[in-house]
Amino acid sequence: MADDYFLLVCDDVAHDVVLTDPGVRVLDVAQAVRRLTGLSLWRSKILATQVPAAILVGVPQDDAEAAVTALLEAGARAETREQPEPDHLRH
Repeated sequence: MADDYFLLVCDDVAHDVVLTDPGVRVLDVAQAVRRLTGLSLWRSKILATQVPAAILVGVPQDDAEAAVTALLEAGARAETREQPEPDHLRH
């Protein structure tokens, strides 16, 4: 019994928000990154220029989609990526 493992099934798979291109309005994108992450504007600008960059990690799908929308409105290209299932849970 000690060697039994249980798989917990969640309704919502964790997602990452990845910034793929800041576009030409880097400052606007940096401000959007700042609002999403709570980082300083200086750190947000650095993150926005080092692409691809994971802006948010392990968030629910709705939050990830809202973040991508905010980044797109600021002039960036971004996408959500579903986090892969850990190796020990794969069958």
